[in-house]
Amino acid sequence: MDLSYIVNELGEERENYFNAVAPPIIQTSNFTFKKIDDLRKAFEDEMGGYLYSRGLNPTVDILRKKLAALDGAEDCLVFNNGAAAIFAAILANVKAGDHIVSVAKPYTWVQRMFDVILPRFGVTATYIDGTNTANWEQATKNNTTFYYLESPNSWDFALQDIKAVAALARSKGIVTLIDNSYCTPLYQKPVEMGIDMAMQTATKYIGGHSDTLGGVLSGSHAMMKKIFDSEYLNIGSGIQPFNAWLLIRGLRTLPARIDRITQSTAEVVKFMKVHPKVEAIIFPFDESFPQYDLAKKQMKGACGLFTFLLKTDKMDSIVRFCESLHHIMMAVSWGGHESLVMPKCAGIQPKDFDPVNRQHRYIRMYVGLEDPAYLMADLQQALNKVI
Repeated sequence: MDLSYIVNELGEERENYFNAVAPPIIQTSNFTFKKIDDLRKAFEDEMGGYLYSRGLNPTVDILRKKLAALDGAEDCLVFNNGAAAIFAAILANVKAGDHIVSVAKPYTWVQRMFDVILPRFGVTATYIDGTNTANWEQATKNNTTFYYLESPNSWDFALQDIKAVAALARSKGIVTLIDNSYCTPLYQKPVEMGIDMAMQTATKYIGGHSDTLGGVLSGSHAMMKKIFDSEYLNIGSGIQPFNAWLLIRGLRTLPARIDRITQSTAEVVKFMKVHPKVEAIIFPFDESFPQYDLAKKQMKGACGLFTFLLKTDKMDSIVRFCESLHHIMMAVSWGGHESLVMPKCAGIQPKDFDPVNRQHRYIRMYVGLEDPAYLMADLQQALNKVI
């Protein structure tokens, strides 16, 4: 299906809403029925029509159709945020006594679920170095029912061989979920590689303007129906119509934004890689990246996120650099119009900072839509202050 058709036309029946170019926000909690039989059918299968906006809503449905098509999936559900999408996907597919295999150091709220919430119900998790497919098989037990992947993750961008892990899981009847936020479906399609469910935080590249949250979960219609009928409706974490409309608006410019961000990132990475005050950069599409060949094999591109280390063993120097930036802001997340940095040491107490631990010195940068020369000038003046 053509990308231009998906973002501009799919799901948009304009003749149903006055031929308006932009779809309406159906800001309603409820839907009426004239026939009791129709109301009864809606009760029996809430995913088959419109009953209550906690479930389906026309504005949200336009977004669902577009996002499923982007992922090459049969269907998708859209949540208020990425954490909610992951929570529902996992909760719907594990039971007491089950075991999960996960990449090491997953997203914060995934690890909280694995370490704090699920153990209360007898579900355990094993963390592995997911870069070696053999580790997945070695960690699998008789009661393993779920694999959790992040490829790439959002700090050191470690990859998994998606096709290989998916094939292993399917051979054992294990359900798979991957966080695909880094690549978006434009640069990587895990469902087409055999993964059961692909998640992305629509807060980031899909929205693109840092003004709304969202989480996308794509997969087979059967899997989405299973989650919709239980966790999605029961938890009530579906996205609201206005936020869905903002994400539809973001989709219009997604290809153009991704193209510009990718081009700008290549320039900024090249600048940082040879700077005398930069020790190293970590970026999947740089030839120094340990899994460069795998990245090129399963990713069409690498967007705006990379990590770098300064030539310093002092936390004060990292702080001085970050606080000296004039235009590049310091914040979490990525994918919006604005360029950002996030130092790893922000999550570490000064007394616990260990310069020998490379991760303590990580600075993650997101390249937004600003002119690359503008960003490099800001980086240069901040780097000049590093001692």
